[in-house]
Amino acid sequence: MQSSTLLPAAARRGFGIYIHWPFCLKKCPYCDFNSHVREDVSQERWRAALLQELDHYAEILKKSGGEGRIVSSVFFGGGTPSLMAPETAGALIDRIRQHWPSRNDLEITLEANPTSVEAGKFSAFSQAGINRVSLGIQSLNDDDLRFLGREHSAQEALQAIDIARKYFDRFSFDLIYARPDQDVVSWRKELERALAEGTEHLSLYQLTIEENTAFHGARRRGELSELNPDKAAELYDLTNEIMENKGMPNYEISNYARPGQESRHNLTYWKYGDYIGIGPGAHGRLTLADNSTLGKKMATRQHRVPEIWLDTVEQAEHATRTYSTVSIPERFEEMMMMGLRLEEGINLQAIKDETGDNLHDLVDAKKLNQLCAEKLVVVTTGKIIATPSGRTRLNSLLSYLLS
Repeated sequence: MQSSTLLPAAARRGFGIYIHWPFCLKKCPYCDFNSHVREDVSQERWRAALLQELDHYAEILKKSGGEGRIVSSVFFGGGTPSLMAPETAGALIDRIRQHWPSRNDLEITLEANPTSVEAGKFSAFSQAGINRVSLGIQSLNDDDLRFLGREHSAQEALQAIDIARKYFDRFSFDLIYARPDQDVVSWRKELERALAEGTEHLSLYQLTIEENTAFHGARRRGELSELNPDKAAELYDLTNEIMENKGMPNYEISNYARPGQESRHNLTYWKYGDYIGIGPGAHGRLTLADNSTLGKKMATRQHRVPEIWLDTVEQAEHATRTYSTVSIPERFEEMMMMGLRLEEGINLQAIKDETGDNLHDLVDAKKLNQLCAEKLVVVTTGKIIATPSGRTRLNSLLSYLLS
């Protein structure tokens, strides 16, 4: 087996496996993910196809000097992967371990909805190898759950948290705030109720209206109004204050955790590590060994439509729609877009490992100095960091700096 020290430095920042299960019981009105409602899903066909696509990428890495990789995380996302048969999750975990060595503290996360049917499978998922669950709670208020199109009640959500606590080493859950007409008092009460459940990781997202969603259509028809931006900013500040006081600061714009309890898989994305993406619409980034010290970065994307993906894998052993080289300027841009989301920022050595150049060779000095003067960015001897104020306006900051 090739030593991992012979891999390009960019390939050693983490190696994750993302597995996309595209099916849901119902399409939520705010969701723009690649999720689909189907009455009948063949678990056997899907299991075989996911294993086949995983084998395909293992072979690519084997041929490209990737045997020395160590898997740091596995993430079952969707869609609603808790609708998957636990046997499918177990088979995929076993196959991953056959292809690659893994860290002793390998993190294996399953996204799950807190309906009673899905929570009832938690024991089987735990036995299959899942050791972390991420629950799509979204709200602890029944009226808001109905507004968000969720299939569970607040009581079911709390019961699912109890079951998750019993079967998994680590659990997290999501909440959506800045909902229409939400105020400081109600959000403080809901967030403190969530914190009382004892989780050491929370994902707290402001409601955004994405194109091609039911909420987008409702807003266009004048049936839905978003929360006033100033009120949303006030709720964001309150969220950060409460979470900081609880010892769970936001290590990423919308993710909060006690030190050491961060999502290792998502950190692989944000630190621009490598990951395989399998399943409909899944994306991947792989740094392959070549004649350069930087390696060749490949962007992969699978076909989005479930039925076409399944048929294609059965015929061609994979359903990769995009397999293209990421240029050095694109690598730098992607790294900045991901890394400046983190409270810790980006290591300057990692930028050089990824691009071959120093930060000051890659950006306009006047623009960088301007952002520093406005206290939106801090550059130290070892890192570039977006300040809390900079992270709240990250899109405009990046647009200015990278243009």
